[in-house]
Amino acid sequence: MTLRSVLIALCAVVLGAGVLPGAARAEIEIDINQGVIQPLPIAIPAFSGASRGSDIAQVISANLERSGLFAPIDPVSFPERGLDIAVQPNFEAWKVINAQVLVNGAVSVESDGRLRVDFRLWDTFGGQQLLGLQFTSTAENWRRVAHKISDAVYQQLTGETGYFDTRVVFIAESGARGKRVKRLSIMDQDGANNSYLTDGSYIVMTPRFSANSQEITYMALRPTGSSVYLYNIETSRQETLGKFPGMVFAPRFSPDGGKVVFSVERGGNSDLYSMDLRTRTQSRLTSDPGIDTSGSFSPNGGQIVFNSDRAGSPQLYVMNSDGSGVRRISAGGGRYTTPVWSPRGDFIAFTKQAGGVFHIGVMRPDGSDERILTTSYLDEGPTWAPNGRVLMFFREGRGGEPRLWNVDITGRILRPAPYQGSGSDPAWSPLLN
Repeated sequence: MTLRSVLIALCAVVLGAGVLPGAARAEIEIDINQGVIQPLPIAIPAFSGASRGSDIAQVISANLERSGLFAPIDPVSFPERGLDIAVQPNFEAWKVINAQVLVNGAVSVESDGRLRVDFRLWDTFGGQQLLGLQFTSTAENWRRVAHKISDAVYQQLTGETGYFDTRVVFIAESGARGKRVKRLSIMDQDGANNSYLTDGSYIVMTPRFSANSQEITYMALRPTGSSVYLYNIETSRQETLGKFPGMVFAPRFSPDGGKVVFSVERGGNSDLYSMDLRTRTQSRLTSDPGIDTSGSFSPNGGQIVFNSDRAGSPQLYVMNSDGSGVRRISAGGGRYTTPVWSPRGDFIAFTKQAGGVFHIGVMRPDGSDERILTTSYLDEGPTWAPNGRVLMFFREGRGGEPRLWNVDITGRILRPAPYQGSGSDPAWSPLLN
């Protein structure tokens, strides 16, 4: 961790409105690329004022702690109570408990019933304010305010965009093995506000978000066959991509949301297709006799990574988005599947089966710098947080139920996701607007 001082104008992040005057600040930076990171001690007292102040502080604390980069200090040891955001904290008192940074805030209710939340981020050892923001929101939207504050703190202290104001769509599973009920489900990234989007009367698989976070594509499997659907989260409207001879599966949006790439299986052969959602015209991208599936666009939409067994076992390949220029990128032993391109474009995540176990790994788009991040009886289906620094996947023990897990790109921070139920096939949304 390094400490340096700079001057900036105080900024405002708003769900409704609100701008604060400028101020000087110091900046604490956490180098999240280093191999071993000592979590930064941070104090987050309950926000003063109206209701939800304690709840907001608790959500911020939980978000930052789960990132593995911060160590929230037990409030029992706090030397000051009822902090006023207009008054500078007693830095010497906070230094005694080694609170290197301090977050304090205030919640008030506007005349129209909306919440106004002001907060400050302080460098206690430097004795300066790092950040001051104001948010306004409807009262029921208080959790999003907490997530946005978490993102602001994370970005200020790491230099990377946060990922807390996001949602995850996944397959919620219940029931006895062999009779599992699988429902399309959506939740906040911290497991809150979970709701079901399908009723469990048919099998759903591989849900994926569009770039605007308001639409999902997924596969539905019924006794009559399979279909790929588009689901609008705001309106709950569903529509199918159309009828296809054979089984259609593994859909994924292009970065601009204008296309979907998917696989169609006919007579034991699976090829990749893309469909323009405006014209509903489709293009066949591969024509190899092997099984080609799990297409994922690069962030600029110019390339697609996929897995294919054309060489005898599932391996990773990259091609141009029109199907030209196919080249293999995986070179290690084992079976490579479920590739997904990082939002930053710097890595491709994948599932690897080797040595009788499963791994989640990443490699560069040219196949170099392969890294194994996790290993267990069954780890599968990685999805990227929008900042490209954290992955979610599902893990299943021998005879157990699938659970959602998180791992950072170094592989050092590996933790169960906060969702307590059984789930698989997660897909992380972009940051919400």
